[in-house]
Amino acid sequence: MAYEVKRDFIGYGANPPDPHWPGGARLAVNFVMNYEEGSEPSYQLGDGVTENGLTEAHGLNQVKSGRDLAAEGMFEYGSRVGFWRLHRLFQERGLPLTVFGCALALEQNPEAAAAIRAAGYDVCSHGWRWVKHFELSEAEEREHIARAVTSLERTVGHRPDGWYCRYGPSVNTRRLVVEHGGFLYDSDYYGEELPFWVTVDGKAQLVVPYSLVNNDGKYAGWMGTSDQWFSFIRDAFDMLYAEGAKAPKMMSIGLHMRLIGHPARAVGLQRLLDYMMQRKDVWITRRVDIAKHWIATHPYPGKGLNE
Repeated sequence: MAYEVKRDFIGYGANPPDPHWPGGARLAVNFVMNYEEGSEPSYQLGDGVTENGLTEAHGLNQVKSGRDLAAEGMFEYGSRVGFWRLHRLFQERGLPLTVFGCALALEQNPEAAAAIRAAGYDVCSHGWRWVKHFELSEAEEREHIARAVTSLERTVGHRPDGWYCRYGPSVNTRRLVVEHGGFLYDSDYYGEELPFWVTVDGKAQLVVPYSLVNNDGKYAGWMGTSDQWFSFIRDAFDMLYAEGAKAPKMMSIGLHMRLIGHPARAVGLQRLLDYMMQRKDVWITRRVDIAKHWIATHPYPGKGLNE
């Protein structure tokens, strides 16, 4: 039977598995830097529109052509400045980081790609471009996946470990990712706090869920200050840490260079990193290491999962 996306309202239920995180950690924390700048819809790339997502620009500076130079500059800030600030915060603390990388964006900044490679950050493909995959045809999506893998192998020196779409996958995405092969996991799911297995056309596929809640996207909505963001993410961490004493947890935290890369916001991230590092039994790690650990500790149980 061909794979189709099915909803599951039960999941692990009241008895989630014990992840057995390394060192007996209560909580595995993964920070994700979304590298999108330079691959977004733009006039430069022939789209006839300026993307302003997750910026302070909302079409206020558009001229008759529709080109929004304010939004373009805010995306460029992420690549020119924000990346290096976030990179420094993690490097100074010796902390690992996962990059959700849009392939074309990393092509636009070879220096950043080299820094990612040198730092040993793992890379999860965020697509060939920062576009809505659910708007692509199956053939277009298949091509985007292939182009992304080829490009990232060239820029960061290894093929992407995982896959994650912008905003949400199409009904074809997971099947096409498995069809292409070579990915340890995908993160196109928001409905769980631990990894889990699915069966896709008879093959095992690990899902390492992501979060839009524990995310600096809040800065593009109701949140204004670093104190608000720090306290919000800290509260999530504290609850998961407390729960982890009996049932260890996983936490994903999403970062965007053009958002939290600004100094008044980056202070909140700095405080959060230092706060987490003071706690014992916390495994701050790369996403690929979570996937590898889960594969080794909770191997694929066989067909029949979401088949």
